[in-house]
Amino acid sequence: MPKIEVDVERCKGCGYCLEACPQKILRLAEEFNSMGYHPVECFDPEKCTGCTFCAIMCPDLAIEVYK
Repeated sequence: MPKIEVDVERCKGCGYCLEACPQKILRLAEEFNSMGYHPVECFDPEKCTGCTFCAIMCPDLAIEVYK
């Protein structure tokens, strides 16, 4: 089963990964990181196909996808 790992301290909440995800399983967290941004979180990891579109789109290299 694929796994998405987000480095919440690197994430600036730009939302590029939200748009890129074909499964629409990412959202901005309610909590803030230390820089004051809402980082991305995966709310339905069972639906992840491991396509890596989210990681490819991330300008801050804050997402890793493990297959």
